Amino acid sequence: MGSDDITVEILRGIRSDMQGVRQEMQAMCQEQHATNERLDATNERLDRLGRRQTETEVRLSTELVAVAKAVNDVRDLLRENLSVRGEVADHERRIGALERRPG
Repeated sequence: MGSDDITVEILRGIRSDMQGVRQEMQAMCQEQHATNERLDATNERLDRLGRRQTETEVRLSTELVAVAKAVNDVRDLLRENLSVRGEVADHERRIGALERRPG
């Protein structure tokens, strides 16, 4: 074999290796594309989740305000009840005295 034959063989080997590298690169590009698609889908789900969380926080805040108002209303009613407690006790005592009086 002459030096030209050896050179041709080396070049053929390099070409064959390059084809293998090209195929590997194409496979890696396809995998990267699939990964990017999954990442895009994940980002979309995260965006939806973020919007749902914000909506939930708004609803919870609204309900919390309503609960606070209801608690304040109950507190006010209890205060009113306590303020008339003495009067009710006085009326109960006087009614009891009237019921015990003879006839």
